[in-house]
Amino acid sequence: MAKTPSTMAPLGSPAPAFRLPDPSGKQHAIGDFESAPALLVMFICNHCPFVKHIRSGLAAFARDYQKKGVAIVGINANDVANYPDDSPAKMKEESEAAGYTFPYLYDESQAVAKAYGAACTPDFFGFNDKLELQYRGRLDASRKEAAHAGVRRDLFEAMKGVALTGRGPREQTPSIGCSIKWKAA
Repeated sequence: MAKTPSTMAPLGSPAPAFRLPDPSGKQHAIGDFESAPALLVMFICNHCPFVKHIRSGLAAFARDYQKKGVAIVGINANDVANYPDDSPAKMKEESEAAGYTFPYLYDESQAVAKAYGAACTPDFFGFNDKLELQYRGRLDASRKEAAHAGVRRDLFEAMKGVALTGRGPREQTPSIGCSIKWKAA
């Protein structure tokens, strides 16, 4: 289990650029989302039990917040040679099964994950309309099991604030999950 590093990029940092394919080969770039009032970049994968636990919540969140104009993209940066369940073909199956309405992209080189400083799955990065980092934190207090009733919905509240005001919360709790499966150097 990995926790995102405490040395995150400072709030206000610009979003690193990317141009990545979805499983069908269609390219998506950060510029595709620059007209949105907020952008959520999520590092997720198919096999992680933390992501599996929240996948229906992520799909519901995306459906709800996309209606509010928030742009959302999921990125899988795992080494598929050692984790074949995270391959692009399996990503397509997962996206359909989970009901994801956002582009789910493959970072084969892992350069985008490194540029963002992503450490685990899931790892969330929320940006305002100027593509400035406003949130780097967890979904909520759940882990591989459900959080108690009435738990603060960190990501939901943060992205609502970013979309409405351009700012994220002052207090942010890092994500916790499975480490990104880096390729051998």
